[in-house]
Amino acid sequence: MKNIFVILIFTLNISMYGQDWKFDLEKSKKEAQKEQKQILLVFSGSDWCAPCIKLDREIWQSETFKKHSKQKLILLKVDFPKRKKNQLSEIQQSKNNALAEKYNANGYFPYVLLLDAKGKVLNQLGYKNLSPEDYIKAIYAK
Repeated sequence: MKNIFVILIFTLNISMYGQDWKFDLEKSKKEAQKEQKQILLVFSGSDWCAPCIKLDREIWQSETFKKHSKQKLILLKVDFPKRKKNQLSEIQQSKNNALAEKYNANGYFPYVLLLDAKGKVLNQLGYKNLSPEDYIKAIYAK
């Protein structure tokens, strides 16, 4: 019984403080429209791109960003890992390739786009050596 309680508490903590990254643009647009939020589309090379890894560690995983994103954003990650153990399913890779063709034709990593609920680009940026608070401001600055 004690083990079940510990597992339950651990699971609740993960769901309360974890981020809810999406991996499908169409689902993200529907959710953004329903919740009246914008979409943060992040192109990442999660296992090879040093600035991508740093952005994840310093910004996306910060409590400041987690709190802000939960209230204001739908998070959409488009990952292009290189290591064999991190490879995506063929379906997900195909979706990511299509998003890259549409939104990241130059192949920038990391590449962060703010989209409206219909998928229109509102702002774009890459890695910036900023605090989480300043990075959030940069997401919205034009």
